[in-house]
Amino acid sequence: MKYFLFIFLTFNLLIGCAHTPQKEDSAKILSITDVKWEKLNPARGSQSPQAATLWGDRKGSTATGFLAKFVDGFSSPPHIHNVSYKAIVIKGLIHNDDPKAEKMWMPKSSYWTQPAGEAHITSAKGQTNIALVEIDHGPYLVKSTKENFDNNERPFNIHSSNIIWKVFKGVKVADMWKNKEGRVTGSMVKFKNSLKLDSENTYLVLIAGSMIFQKQSLMPGSLIKIDKKTRSYFSCTQESECILYIKSDKNFKLQR
Repeated sequence: MKYFLFIFLTFNLLIGCAHTPQKEDSAKILSITDVKWEKLNPARGSQSPQAATLWGDRKGSTATGFLAKFVDGFSSPPHIHNVSYKAIVIKGLIHNDDPKAEKMWMPKSSYWTQPAGEAHITSAKGQTNIALVEIDHGPYLVKSTKENFDNNERPFNIHSSNIIWKVFKGVKVADMWKNKEGRVTGSMVKFKNSLKLDSENTYLVLIAGSMIFQKQSLMPGSLIKIDKKTRSYFSCTQESECILYIKSDKNFKLQR
């Protein structure tokens, strides 16, 4: 059975970096309302979850981020994947664990990792169930447990109530995972009202809340891709906090 960890990694700050004011063409936006859904596992036919690519190509060899959508009551048979993945719950309740594990339903902003080769099941409960799934390389395949193997990685499930948030300049930050060099590559930022972010080569996915960016209203599951070094401005449009996932191969800096 998976064990639960409190992850409290070092938050990367960009020290003394110049920034460029935000321009209308400084970012690419893909709203959740515009994504294209297709079968995640065509072999299961009508029982397959749906998938929508945000970046990369899960059928190719590149690093990829995609949305996975499950119907209420979905439960997969035990299976393995040929590649490891990381995931964050955006909507609904999702369980991902060893086939014999007790159900541990993870709500929005919960996250987990699934090593390649390890047998597991995935279940969902709720009217709408969506998770962001991220792989370092593809293709992303579903295989029989008869082909299981140990890749020396160990999984973890982090329930939203177990996330340790650090407070930085009035914004809450949770670092989630890091690369082989030990640098944090994925963080969540929780904020009210507004947020300013200096970044480059960055993917941002709205996990919770509704937000305005470049005069466009965005709902959870929407993507913002920033290529050039720039300062971006975000407005949370609800009374409760918004949560933004930040994936970057460069350091980023929060501003208030």
